[in-house]
Amino acid sequence: MAKAPAPAPAEPPKSNRERPAEPQPFAADKAQLLEFYRQMLLIRRFEEKAGQLYGLGFIGGFCHLYIGQEAVAVGLQSALNGDTDSVITGYRDHGHMLAYGIDPKVIMAELTGRAAGISKGKGGSMHMFSTEHKFYGGHGIVGAQVSLGTGLAFGHKYKGDGGVCLAYFGDGAANQGQVYESFNMAELWKLPIIFVIENNQYAMGTSVNRASAEDQLYRRGESFRIPGIQVDGMDVLACRGAAETALAWVRAGKGPVILEMKTYRYRGHSMSDPAKYRSRDEVQAVRDKSDPIEHVKKLLEEQGVSPEEFKAAEQAIRKQVNEAADFAEQTPEPEAGELYTDVLVERY
Repeated sequence: MAKAPAPAPAEPPKSNRERPAEPQPFAADKAQLLEFYRQMLLIRRFEEKAGQLYGLGFIGGFCHLYIGQEAVAVGLQSALNGDTDSVITGYRDHGHMLAYGIDPKVIMAELTGRAAGISKGKGGSMHMFSTEHKFYGGHGIVGAQVSLGTGLAFGHKYKGDGGVCLAYFGDGAANQGQVYESFNMAELWKLPIIFVIENNQYAMGTSVNRASAEDQLYRRGESFRIPGIQVDGMDVLACRGAAETALAWVRAGKGPVILEMKTYRYRGHSMSDPAKYRSRDEVQAVRDKSDPIEHVKKLLEEQGVSPEEFKAAEQAIRKQVNEAADFAEQTPEPEAGELYTDVLVERY
């Protein structure tokens, strides 16, 4: 007797949950493209100079550079309202501060431990902070900023100030328990927060494929009913477009969104990391194919920007970075008495 044919596999059930619209690349005009180019170039040259100063001994402790990931911070933060929206991130934080318009001089002074630094020289590379600019760190504990960012979002909702929190964390932090506690609370209370996973492919020295059972990190919020979107984090226009989609969703009171930004860091995890876990050919291939600054440069060339204009922009940014480095080297260190300030809350 012939066996009955096996039944066709059933299609997976379609979700009936509302989701954000599919993001579209931001339609930037020439002036906006130039501004994106300048901001990303400023971050690149600033970080290169920081690496030099670290090698010369002017910067101590840990120092994590943002080279290669510039499109993420510039694209996302260009869509924020600087008067109401807050930003919080981990220890790879210099680029996020620059993208939020904070003076390179006070950032570089903080890196070199000077009194004029944005945290009075007591935070260093990993612990930048500015309540004035609504930038809340700079956190050295992996994943700690996610629960703090959820608290910032709760504050926005409680005060009714219309603000949204942009909380960055990396692919390594995506496996932390506190991240999932934060997801649960944020969705329960429909908090105005965008969880941004900067997936630069390596958690310190371990590739995301070896460390994460589910390496499509934008799906990590599904069990909490948080929609996720995967974004080309090497394309500033894709980043800006995703930011606008996510902000529209969150500002409409629909709760949090996860953005997984597929990006790549060119340097090691920190300045002390020789990055032997990947080949030079791998890094060079990404540089050749996907560099975020070169991508925008090509778009500007198509719009008629001349080599002279690019050269002028490069010179202006190098001058700005060199002035920041000179300021950081020459401004005084904190007084000894600063050891005893900012330890306890003096006034409630």
